[in-house]
Amino acid sequence: MIDLSTLSQDDEAAQERLNARASEMIAQTRSWASINTGSWNIDGLRKLAPMLADAFSELDADVRLEPGDPFESVNDSGETETTETSSIVRVTARPDAPVQVIMSGHYDTVFPPGTFETIQDLGNDRLNGPGLADMKGGLCVMREALLAFEAGPLKDRLGYQIVITPDEEIGNFASARVLTEAARSGAHIGMTYEPCMDTGAMSGGRKGSAVFDIVLHGRAAHAGRAKDEGRSALEAAAELVMGLEGLNGQREGVTVNVGSIDGGSPVNIVPDLAIVRFGARAPDADAAAWATAEVQRLFARATSRDGIHGHIHGGFYRPPKPRNSAQQALFDAVRATGQAIGLDLDFEDTGGVCEGNNIFAAGVPNVDTLGVMGGRIHSNEEYVLTNSFSERATLSALLLNRLADGRLDGAGIKALMDR
Repeated sequence: MIDLSTLSQDDEAAQERLNARASEMIAQTRSWASINTGSWNIDGLRKLAPMLADAFSELDADVRLEPGDPFESVNDSGETETTETSSIVRVTARPDAPVQVIMSGHYDTVFPPGTFETIQDLGNDRLNGPGLADMKGGLCVMREALLAFEAGPLKDRLGYQIVITPDEEIGNFASARVLTEAARSGAHIGMTYEPCMDTGAMSGGRKGSAVFDIVLHGRAAHAGRAKDEGRSALEAAAELVMGLEGLNGQREGVTVNVGSIDGGSPVNIVPDLAIVRFGARAPDADAAAWATAEVQRLFARATSRDGIHGHIHGGFYRPPKPRNSAQQALFDAVRATGQAIGLDLDFEDTGGVCEGNNIFAAGVPNVDTLGVMGGRIHSNEEYVLTNSFSERATLSALLLNRLADGRLDGAGIKALMDR
C-alpha cells in the first residue's frame, strides 16, 4: 500500500503556493458573492458567468460558456411552462491524459434579490454572506488547487473536465445532461466543491432527492349562494398534505416535506385551484420507488373526490448515492491525503443531495464536499471559515498530485464501482 500521508516535494510546493494565496482567495470569493445569483435571478447569473469563465481562463485549458437545456416547471396558475436559465461554464484540459477527473460546482444560490445580500466580518475567522460557503468559496478553492497543480511538473499526466452550473439549487434540470456526459467521457474520479461541515467533516453517502408539484382543480362557486355547487381544490390539497406529511416515519430514511400550497381564491369563492409543492428524500432505489408509489396513491385518493382532477409533475431527479466499495476506497484515500497536512477527516452520511449524486449515477466515484468549511447554509446566517481556504485548496491539489503520479489509483478505484 502506497503511503498517502506523507508529502512529496511537489506537494510541498503546492502547499506553499496555496498558503501564500489565502487572502486572494477570500477576496475573490467576496467579489463573486457580492453579485446576487439566486437560482431564478437570470440577470445576476448571466452577469457572473463570464466573470467565472474569465477567472478559469488562467488555467491551461479550453473554457467556454454553453447553454443548458430548457426544462419544465409548474407556474402559479398550475400550468407547465418551459424555462431557460444562464450558461454552464465548461472547462476542458488534456482529454488524452492517462488520468481523467470530472470536477463540478455551481454558481447559483438560494437567495432571491433583496433577501440576503450583505457580507459581514463576524470575527474569529468567520465571514457571513450569501454563497460564501455554498459555494462560491468552493469554486475559488477548485480554481486555486488547479492552478497550483498546473504550476508543478505533473500536469501532462492528468486531464479534467469542469462543469460549473447555474441551477444546482433547483435540481440541475438544465445541466444534468452535461454533468452526465462529462462524467461518462472517461473520468476516473469526481471532485465536487460543496462546503464541508464547520467541523471539517465531509459527506459520505447521500440520499436521493425528489421534487413534486401536484396540481389539483376543483369547481368554483359562490361561497354564500351556492357553496354546495363548488368543489374545493384547497380542501383536497389539505387532505393530500396531511397524507404526504404522514409518510414520515413509515419507512426508514424516507422523509417528505411540503413546502407550499399555492392557489386558492377570495373567501367568497370556492377555490378551484391548488398546487402542492413538496420534496422527498430516500436512502436507496427501493425506498425511492416506495415513496413514489405512495405519492401516486395519495394523488389518486385526492382526485377520487367528487369534482377534483389534476396531474403530478416531477419525481426523483437525483438518485441516491450510497457508500459502495469504490466510494469507500476513495474516502480512505482522501482521509490519508488529509493526514499529510494535519487533517483528521471524517465522512458522515447525510440527507443532502448535490451534483455528486449525478456523477455517481453516471458511474464515477466521487468526493463532493471538497469546498471550504462553513455552516448555516441556505439561511441568512450562512458563514464561511476563512482559515479553511488554503487548507482545503491544498487538500485538492494534493489529491490531483497523487492521481497524476500514481500514488492514488483512480482507475483502480473506479473499477470497484460494481462491487
